[in-house]
Amino acid sequence: MKKTLLTFFLLLSLPMFASTQADELARQANLSVAQKKPDGSPGAKLWRVLNPGRLQLKSTAALVVDRFGNELYSKNADKARPIASITKLMTAMVILDSPLPMRQQLVITDQDRDLLRMTGSRLKPGATLTREQLVKLALMSSENRAASALARTFPAGRKRFIYAMNKKALALGMRNTKFTDPTGLDVGNSSTPRDLYKLVQAAMRYPFIRKATTSRSAQVYPYLKKGKLRFGNTNRLLGSDSWDISLSKTGFINEAGRCLVMQAEVSGQELTIVLLNSYGKLTPYGDSNRIRKWVEKGVVKFESST
Repeated sequence: MKKTLLTFFLLLSLPMFASTQADELARQANLSVAQKKPDGSPGAKLWRVLNPGRLQLKSTAALVVDRFGNELYSKNADKARPIASITKLMTAMVILDSPLPMRQQLVITDQDRDLLRMTGSRLKPGATLTREQLVKLALMSSENRAASALARTFPAGRKRFIYAMNKKALALGMRNTKFTDPTGLDVGNSSTPRDLYKLVQAAMRYPFIRKATTSRSAQVYPYLKKGKLRFGNTNRLLGSDSWDISLSKTGFINEAGRCLVMQAEVSGQELTIVLLNSYGKLTPYGDSNRIRKWVEKGVVKFESST
């Protein structure tokens, strides 16, 4: 394990902007998320009957992409803006990419407290959970101290962790994305809907992330000789029978507004949905339901014309 960790640390020490390698990784990432089904396939032609003008979303920025890479709807899709806790998808991927033992016990300390926005947490200093449990809580219930502890206990610490986040983003072709902390509390974490589409597609390749982000709740025992703590998922759509969601992440800080990214199936169509800077706690869910109904009507129209 020590040899594996040393190798991993040395890899992180390579120059971040080694252009040849980075460009090749980005090219491969772009190919993997942009493949389209042949034009003769009915599924690939659905976008032709969907009228984006009929979809009125309240989110400032949005993107809806089908499984073949066809953009069904876009709104301010190339402007970078704060992404809040959507950041934690990258936090999880960096941890899962590392050889760090997932069952290792980690202790929450005073260093994990949020001194930027003074958000609270039920994980008080001294709380002890495994790295795996902390990743799950960071993804499912957007636990900020969990995300902070994951970065703090990374080889060479928090700065190296943030470096790894940006390096991973570059490798995925997310060229308009910047990470400045592992929680999303820092307004410097920014991206575009098109970059976040790549992030969601990459996250879909991690079974742990898919399961954690769609779990309704989790119970943990972080304190010795004390009872359990129950954490819930921040995406209320997971409780709706109208939705079949395979990955999701919410986010909120004042500067970012309400944010939501999802991978979901609607009327047999696999969609990636990105919603940024929504005003009002329920707006992302309202926009999501507007997208669902818009696609459902489009499928009916498409099937009746074939």
